[in-house]
Amino acid sequence: MNARLCTILTFAALGLSMPAFAGDAQHPAVVELFQSQGCSSCPPANANVIDLSKRPDILALSFGVTYWDQLGWKDTFGSPQYTARQWDYARALHHSEVWTPQVIVNGRADVVGTEKGEIEAAITHADRGLAGPAVAITPTTVSIGAAAAPDRPADVWLVRYDPRIVQVAIRRGENGGRTLPHKNVVRELVKLGVWTGPAQSYAIPTNGEPDLATAVLIQAGPGGAVLAAARG
Repeated sequence: MNARLCTILTFAALGLSMPAFAGDAQHPAVVELFQSQGCSSCPPANANVIDLSKRPDILALSFGVTYWDQLGWKDTFGSPQYTARQWDYARALHHSEVWTPQVIVNGRADVVGTEKGEIEAAITHADRGLAGPAVAITPTTVSIGAAAAPDRPADVWLVRYDPRIVQVAIRRGENGGRTLPHKNVVRELVKLGVWTGPAQSYAIPTNGEPDLATAVLIQAGPGGAVLAAARG
């Protein structure tokens, strides 16, 4: 009997909330791409995210950063909040700067977004194992099961992203004259609260854009490891 099945049977026998495994459709690995439409190296990374987004065991998210905006083209999806999130990862990973295209896997490892093989290797090596709680999402509520308390309060993030392929015509900058596809572009990132170990529920704010998909990340503080993730 493998370790995962043994754990499932043990939790079921004890009547406990199931832990959040990484690497399956219910508990996907989180792949975050930080990119800019003004960066000529980013289109291949976008293509990798589009391809990875087809896998049910991966939650691929694209964050538009803003530090390329002054170089000829302002990213149409960029937000200072997403740039700040990338800086949080830089500090946690002991980097002195940020760059594009960067991919963060489960908040635990980073690779160059153009290197699909490196991304896939990081997905394997940065697996969350049994680290996090169970997460259930309804249209109005996020429920997090009881689990071992994290070392510090974990942030509960609501992510709303566009699951469609969106074609963006770039008029200036390094990619000027090109029309670039984007998918799973994050349009809203909202902190719902913190989780400290006991079971807890959080209200989900109204979604003003019904075409957006929903996910929830449980993260060990700014730039910390993603302990659990689920799609709505």
